[in-house]
Amino acid sequence: MSRDRFEELVGEALDEVPEELLGLMSNVVILVEDDPPPGEDLLGLYEGHSLTSRGWDYSGVLPDRILIYRNPILAICDSDDDVVDEVAITVVHEIAHHFGIDDERLHALGWG
Repeated sequence: MSRDRFEELVGEALDEVPEELLGLMSNVVILVEDDPPPGEDLLGLYEGHSLTSRGWDYSGVLPDRILIYRNPILAICDSDDDVVDEVAITVVHEIAHHFGIDDERLHALGWG
């Protein structure tokens, strides 16, 4: 699948995330990368300062990043619909990290 088509599907997946949730996000961008860092087995990654860890001195920083990794997602998906579903799950997972929810809690909630 081409990168352009994958990015279109990421847009469709983002359309599935509740507007109320997206509206609460602050200083964060969502980007597509082909692969995770070497040695990492990831579909997505949150880099930054979660909302719960931002204090009075949080200012003038670059946006947090949610990275969606194209090749690992394509490797586990059989169709465009599967890609949309997996990207939506991955985005919600990484957004949860933006809100300060760790992997243990996500697994308990069924998002792991």
